[in-house]
Amino acid sequence: MRMSGAALALLVLLAWPIGVAQAQARPGPAGGLEQRIAALEREARDTRQAADNAWVLGCSALVLLMTTPGLALFYGGLVRKRNVLGTMMPSLAIGAVVTVLWAAVGYSLCFHRGNALIGGLGYAFLHGVGAAPDPDLAATVPHQTFMIFQLMFAILTPAIVVGSIAERARFSSVLLFGGLWSLVVYAPLAHMVWGTGGLLSASHGGRFPALDFAGGTVVHVSSGVSALVTALYLGRRHGYPKQPMPPHSVVLSFVGACLLWIGWFGFNAGSALAATGLASSAFVATQLAAAAGSLVWSATEWWRYRKPSALGAITGGVAGLVGITPASGFVGPMSALAIGAAAGLVCYAMVAYVKVRLRYDDSLDAFGIHGAGGAIGAILTGVFATRDVNPVFRDAGGAALPVGLVDGNLTQPLIQILAVTVAGVLAGVGSLVLVKVVDVLVGFRITEEQEVLGLDLTQHGEDAYNLEA
Repeated sequence: MRMSGAALALLVLLAWPIGVAQAQARPGPAGGLEQRIAALEREARDTRQAADNAWVLGCSALVLLMTTPGLALFYGGLVRKRNVLGTMMPSLAIGAVVTVLWAAVGYSLCFHRGNALIGGLGYAFLHGVGAAPDPDLAATVPHQTFMIFQLMFAILTPAIVVGSIAERARFSSVLLFGGLWSLVVYAPLAHMVWGTGGLLSASHGGRFPALDFAGGTVVHVSSGVSALVTALYLGRRHGYPKQPMPPHSVVLSFVGACLLWIGWFGFNAGSALAATGLASSAFVATQLAAAAGSLVWSATEWWRYRKPSALGAITGGVAGLVGITPASGFVGPMSALAIGAAAGLVCYAMVAYVKVRLRYDDSLDAFGIHGAGGAIGAILTGVFATRDVNPVFRDAGGAALPVGLVDGNLTQPLIQILAVTVAGVLAGVGSLVLVKVVDVLVGFRITEEQEVLGLDLTQHGEDAYNLEA
């Protein structure tokens, strides 16, 4: 029987709602919606991990830039011409030594679960350190990325110490001291402050939760105090302080300081371990503090000598960077300005007055800048830290607790002073023992004749500059 076109159209219109209803009622593949949601969540998680991984790897390169070429150029320009290579070489060579030791046992001693004072050996030879994140250390980046980021801090710290004994230390003894120092002083201190269960760890259940976002105590106080101890042990350079010993190239030091400034963004902002707002906050704090430190140092020189020097401007900038390091992830912009200014003023006083008055020969002012700047920065962190920037302390219900003194935590400055004391004592005693051991084994100081000839010829057999007439 034939159906007219109108009748066929009417039948389709009547059947359409029934078909749609049946299609909607028909069950689809089991868990289809849930699977799609799970896939989207995995994709979002993978995207975030990729972004965080790229950020931390980039920051790792910036921190390495601080040592070579940043610190190498900064230190190299400050010494006399005959010692420039001998002053730059330790930055590279110590980095190589510490890297090998880090892969063998250093990283494990810092970050494997151990006791309150030192890590275990579970990560020795990088066992178990792979592509999977460790949620206790950095939840969104591969464990291997976290390891390499922390290595750059371990490379920089002993290289800072060498600045105090520039122009008078044997190259072989510097390498041996730097390697041993990274295990005996740096490793336990890093574990206490940043390791899981460390005595001073604010993020991992420490007994005394000290705030150190990027290394005020671990890097700067420890290296500064160690620098003073080694400088006192080796004694003054021949002719110091009566003989003038001006920098041979402020230009090299200027370039090195600017590279340090750039690399410091990786140092501080990278310590957020993720591309987040906290990284942005640390980045901003770093820039503001460095600027404040540079301006305060220059203004003080301008007032005292009627002329601001280029060397003073860069040294003040480094002082501000040192001061903000422990606080960068805990304080707001205006507090960062205050900390940078305070660090610039205190470090200037240490270099221009205290060192001159006490007549100790800290060749490149490692103690005056890093030791003093790290200490004042760590203490002021306990004053200005706020939960609005980083709610590092929480109660059992997850509510944010006061962080620093301005936030209502009256005990935090005392804990910061304790952390500075622990870092100073460990670095001082450990360095004194190590410098004595190295001196007995290989001899630490070069002879007077070698000092007159210079490190470049006596330690490396070459000249930094081949200047023809």
